[in-house]
Amino acid sequence: MLGYIFARHAGLDDPLRLRRTESTRRVLSLELNKGKEVERIHGSGVSTLDIEPVEGRYMLSGGSDGIIVLYDLENCTGKPFYTCKAVCSVGRSHPDVHKFSVETVQWYPHDTGMFTSSSFDKTLKIWDTNTLQPADEFNFEGTVYSHHMSPVATKHCLIAVGTKSPKVQLCDLKSGSCSHILQGHRQEVLAVSWSPRYEYILATASADSRVKVWDVRRASACLLTLDQHNGEKSKASSEAANTAHNGRVNGLCFTSDGLHLLTVGTDDRMRLWNSSSGENTLRPSS
Repeated sequence: MLGYIFARHAGLDDPLRLRRTESTRRVLSLELNKGKEVERIHGSGVSTLDIEPVEGRYMLSGGSDGIIVLYDLENCTGKPFYTCKAVCSVGRSHPDVHKFSVETVQWYPHDTGMFTSSSFDKTLKIWDTNTLQPADEFNFEGTVYSHHMSPVATKHCLIAVGTKSPKVQLCDLKSGSCSHILQGHRQEVLAVSWSPRYEYILATASADSRVKVWDVRRASACLLTLDQHNGEKSKASSEAANTAHNGRVNGLCFTSDGLHLLTVGTDDRMRLWNSSSGENTLRPSS
């Protein structure tokens, strides 16, 4: 490490090399918290988690059993070893429980009084946290894979929804209806994410191997279709141009500053993109 620091100060190394080396070291040293456990409520796999951004105290989990659980992460015991307890849950006996696997849960970004969930049962539900009753429900023709609310929006209340349809649905919380449809993908939309920097910018990932960035205010909403080759078509016939991955793109999220977009695909690759230019920043230079 001292060698990296010396080379950095001497101007012998790229400024980013030290940062990347140290970031890699820290990631590789990560390990599970030995003093904290979470009470087991789900009877099968947990498919989604979300910690509320207001206090960072409460966590939602959604499982393949259709159950939603709310946990309190705060250590109220004063002891170094403790278990995070479930505060409440939408269990199998609840009249409005999801019939199939819960794929996404998300807290309302501005307070803990509301949260959302979507499921393979083709529904998106808006929940009142205090009563654990649905305040609204959106129904779709196909399986719902993902949904997301903007963490910074002040001028709209849109929830982006990815379903088995290639069309991205935008549901308006104010009107209670699907107000917009974004067309451009060729297969089902597997992941959606709003930018934490610009409230009208949305990224979507699809089984068609493509990732698109949209400005939902524009008539021709698509701003970018990310290309893993940065415009240089691959010579390999198995790698098509204008695709983000060589396979389904099943996950994406913006970095906290909104300047980059991280995507993952069934090609066992993670890619980091410049969210403004669409450049694949991890592509080796030729």
